[in-house]
Amino acid sequence: MKAVCVNADRKLEVRDIPTPSDPPPGHLVVEIKAAAINHGDKAFLANPGVAGGLMKNLGHNVWGASAAGTVRAVGEGVPAELVGRDVAIYRSLNRSESTIGLWSEFAQVPRMSCVVLPASVSAKDYAGSLVNVITAHAFLEQVSGEGHKGIVVTAGNSATGLALAALAKRRGMPAVFLVRSTDAAAKLRAQGIEHVLVTGDAGFDDRFSQLAASLGTTAVFDGVGGELTSRIAPHLPMGSVISFYGFLGAAAPVTLSTFVIVSRDLVLRRFSNFNSPTVADPQRLEAALGYLEGVIADPLFHTRSGREFSLEQIDEAMAYEETPGAKAVLVPRLASRG
Repeated sequence: MKAVCVNADRKLEVRDIPTPSDPPPGHLVVEIKAAAINHGDKAFLANPGVAGGLMKNLGHNVWGASAAGTVRAVGEGVPAELVGRDVAIYRSLNRSESTIGLWSEFAQVPRMSCVVLPASVSAKDYAGSLVNVITAHAFLEQVSGEGHKGIVVTAGNSATGLALAALAKRRGMPAVFLVRSTDAAAKLRAQGIEHVLVTGDAGFDDRFSQLAASLGTTAVFDGVGGELTSRIAPHLPMGSVISFYGFLGAAAPVTLSTFVIVSRDLVLRRFSNFNSPTVADPQRLEAALGYLEGVIADPLFHTRSGREFSLEQIDEAMAYEETPGAKAVLVPRLASRG
């Protein structure tokens, strides 16, 4: 089969590798219908130290962390009725020496890296979704367990922001979403998301301070960092925790006076999917995936797809940046365009 692999120079190339057909216990073989190229795919390729242990256990050096496809074979301990079902996959949820990555015609992954999709949805709509959905769920589980009653999402129009909107609403948890443009705010409101603020609007600081206080949003999921974090921190409720996950504004430093941190009793920390109580504990992860199977049909979880590319067009796909927020999607059965 064809697969996109990493060579010794950390470049991507298409190779012919053996097709998996007899998965080991606890694993699935999935025929890949679509695989999104997420920001993390590019970041980890360029900066292997950032990925840590995630760079290991890549059978045949096949790249790719997010995809969706149809189960074609199951190993011992995996229900046979999954054969023929569509699944969304986030490879990095489980580390296995038997894993074959997702930018390929067929992948081999642990069952606990997948969410089974209902027959009513299209697998292609979930080509890059599970990473965002499990991140949102793990964050909400963690901050809820710590006693937080509401959240702030700085990258409100991001894929993870939309996942947080869907899951927070199901919990009845107040949430404030920050966006950079009135167009982005209108799109969120059209999808039923209530508390949306445009950071460039006049009076934003006062409105944010009042809304955060009234809703008790003491847990911040920060996918931006930089100047925006510096700006909102003094207006957060007492005892707030800022969890850094993304780096959209990382070119600028976060600048906070000691007085702001101490007087508002702020905590600044990193949020990691893999170190979260939900993902780190196999039993909790199994429960989380089971829960997500029941809610995954929510349209807010759909991957925002841009152009489709064949595996042979991997260089062009990696360079794709035409539509803000839309992801390049690899479709293994797509014929290369001449």
